[in-house]
Amino acid sequence: MICAYDRVYLAQARETLGAMLDYAVWDCKLSADEYFALFVTSGLADRFGRGDPKLISGMSGVEIVWETFARTHFTEERPRPRYNLNRSKDYWVGWALAHCQWATSLSFRELMRYVPPSRMAGLYSPYHERDVQALVEKVVDICRAGKKETNLKSMRRRRGLSQSELAEAAHVPLRTLQQYEQGQKDILKANVLYAVSLAHVLGCSVEEMLDYI
Repeated sequence: MICAYDRVYLAQARETLGAMLDYAVWDCKLSADEYFALFVTSGLADRFGRGDPKLISGMSGVEIVWETFARTHFTEERPRPRYNLNRSKDYWVGWALAHCQWATSLSFRELMRYVPPSRMAGLYSPYHERDVQALVEKVVDICRAGKKETNLKSMRRRRGLSQSELAEAAHVPLRTLQQYEQGQKDILKANVLYAVSLAHVLGCSVEEMLDYI
């Protein structure tokens, strides 16, 4: 997998997002899903997901919540944070979402479709006690099950091409193209000539065809 940003920021990202969600839920009295939707709408989630150090290292979780409210014109009060020694399940959910977003390179907006905070909370037991890679694998399975089409198939359909037309134009065996579209073969491991040729016919970059999950 291609990670979203440099690993050097990961530990701080997990702590910041954990503190952010904990404060939003326990002090601001929002549901985790409600707050996270605001976070995505504000545009801060996109910056965070790209590893913007001004957010990850330069702001606390509480400050990100306040900035989210300001950007979305949310008028609730900004209560003083209560720093509890015992970390809540919501802290773990934020921590887990940060890690899974980094590991999969999906945007937080995409993660919200398949694994919103409420669903991630349902994974707390047993995954909070297991190696984090097991959680990533579970989230990837959920995303794959929920994703109806690969990027390659979506692009082909948008271009109005049938599988046979694309295969012929790109000089790729039809069966191989079908396996890429169905996820039976990983296009990340595709023959370089096939990948470049498909991208050329579709008018996109190779990266745009990839399904990081």
